[in-house]
Amino acid sequence: MKIIHKQNFFSIVCVVFTLLAMGKIVLEAIVMKRFGNEQENFLMMFLLSLLATAVLSQHYRFQNFPLPIVIIVQYLLLIAGVMLITWLTSFFVSLHEDAYRDMFLSFTIPYAIGAAVYYISLFYEVGRANQTLKEIRRYQHENDKDNETTHE
Repeated sequence: MKIIHKQNFFSIVCVVFTLLAMGKIVLEAIVMKRFGNEQENFLMMFLLSLLATAVLSQHYRFQNFPLPIVIIVQYLLLIAGVMLITWLTSFFVSLHEDAYRDMFLSFTIPYAIGAAVYYISLFYEVGRANQTLKEIRRYQHENDKDNETTHE
């Protein structure tokens, strides 16, 4: 039995990389007694990635709403979270005067790309599932016809 295969290879590489990078940050903080901007930025990217992935993964709960509305609300929730995190950070460190703009751009551009890839993949998977359902229905319909002619 193969645990790592073509379908999950990249996901496993990403998980391993993340675990190693997070371990490196923790180890540096403990051993070197230093927690610098690089570590903070990396942890912030991880936190924002976690938050964005969690929000995107919940799209199925809102199937009764138009997709553009769901996408916009998801983005607004996330960008509000990013701005809240930036504001909370201002109580611990001094922020650059362009910090909010920089965080907006630093989050919006990768999120837009990631969300586009996610929703395009979702549409592709739904199309494949619909095609499979059509084939199953066609097969059932053909079998039903065969059964009717056999019983007559």
